[in-house]
Amino acid sequence: MGCRVVLFRTFVREKSDKHMNLERTRGLVLRTVKYGDSSLITDVFTETGGVRSFMVRLPRTRRGSVKGSLFRPLCWIEFDYEYRPKVSLQKMRDVHICVSYASLPYDPFKSAIALFLADFLYWALRNEACNPPLFTYIYNSLQWLDRCESGFANFHMVFITRLTRFLGFYPNAEGYCRGDFFDMQNACFTGRRPFHSAYLEAEEASLVPLMMRMRYETMRHFVFNRGQRNRYLAVINDYYRLHIPDFPELKSWEILKEVFD
Repeated sequence: MGCRVVLFRTFVREKSDKHMNLERTRGLVLRTVKYGDSSLITDVFTETGGVRSFMVRLPRTRRGSVKGSLFRPLCWIEFDYEYRPKVSLQKMRDVHICVSYASLPYDPFKSAIALFLADFLYWALRNEACNPPLFTYIYNSLQWLDRCESGFANFHMVFITRLTRFLGFYPNAEGYCRGDFFDMQNACFTGRRPFHSAYLEAEEASLVPLMMRMRYETMRHFVFNRGQRNRYLAVINDYYRLHIPDFPELKSWEILKEVFD
């Protein structure tokens, strides 16, 4: 009798798997943590469903097709999965790298930027739903950085500034005049000092429209000293904290300060 029950359950599971509505998607790995001896929990920004968390079982032998190296932060993967709304950890199948980096993991300056951006994106996108323009922006930006051979020291500053456009709090620079304050709480410039404390004085505020005008192709022509670059990163971190609930004070940018000093 016990044998029949086991066979019946196996049959039902195989039948269910065959009729499972799997979806093929691409995704950017944001963060991965080890779970037990043979599993990983990974957060992925998917092209079709926004951010999803997955439980990944790793094979105990080297012959397995799923490798832990597939889930390093900022890896681009392609896989099948069926989204189950009541399940916190989804399951993925048939995982493959869909984009191979040529320089990003190997160049010490680029890898420092990548480490910072992986941390930044994890917190910025945690509750992000399906957003094709945002996905395309991140995809194209990281490909540009991977291909670029020089002049990318300002990449992370331009990237996270322009990222706000897709997250809904891009600074409104319409009508900006030199000498204006930047109201970080309301994401706009004003000629009057705001009544709250979340604002930038005129001198620092002038850097914001400058960063907004930058493009990856032209950013090499803008020179920032060490103090200006570090201050801008601190300000943009505070800006995100104002507009995204539970966004932390990131420590990973300390690595960038050391690398680019």
